[in-house]
Amino acid sequence: MGLWSLRVPTAAAPGRALTVSAGPRLTTRRVAPAGWWWDALAIIAFVVLTLVINAGHLVAFDLRVRDWCAAHDGLAPVAGVFNYLGQGGFFTVVCGLLAVYWVWRRHSVRPLLPVILAFALSYVVLTVFKDVTNRAAPRSPVPHPELFGSGGVSYPSGHLVNAFVWYGLLALLLAPWLTARWRWFIRIAPPVILTVTTIYLRYHWFTDTTAGILVGFVLWRLIARVPWDDVPLGSWLARRGWDGPALFTHMR
Repeated sequence: MGLWSLRVPTAAAPGRALTVSAGPRLTTRRVAPAGWWWDALAIIAFVVLTLVINAGHLVAFDLRVRDWCAAHDGLAPVAGVFNYLGQGGFFTVVCGLLAVYWVWRRHSVRPLLPVILAFALSYVVLTVFKDVTNRAAPRSPVPHPELFGSGGVSYPSGHLVNAFVWYGLLALLLAPWLTARWRWFIRIAPPVILTVTTIYLRYHWFTDTTAGILVGFVLWRLIARVPWDDVPLGSWLARRGWDGPALFTHMR
């Protein structure tokens, strides 16, 4: 499935109109599971979940899960350590530094592009959704924190969105040193761990975490589909040799 086509003007002979010939066609990269249906289903599920919570359903379930976790919090210190896996700011810096390293090694600005898009997408999407729903966290002392509009930034879980986006990007930037199995592990393990810790520590409602999984799943698939090594960057960078392929050339 193509993202866009490049069309380059060809020189016209005297007395003839300038013609345009088809240039190289960019295609989206394959993601797993394949197909845009998965993205559509995740978006629909997120919308339905949000509307259901807004209507007051699933709220009692969220409260029961919170109360159970509060009554069985003996593993909280261990869970708190693992919960640091969802710190978006830290991994933004890590991915940014890795991207700068590959810019230097490959003499190309392309490694910076997915980092910029990942930061912009996650920041804008999370800011909008959290501000609109305005939901307090399970630990919040405000009245009825389980409701939208209670005053907070709990929905959807930023920990889970960060886990999908930044660990996916981390696996991409570490690809020259890792096999496909290890890249898969880096992408999957943190979201699984954070699904447990964010709920168990009562930093997020069960439905917050579910929503974060759905949003993070879609955002990462959008980023992963972009053919970063083929996106045209303009003649200025090309003339200076800073637009060469840099991200997918050494994957094992």
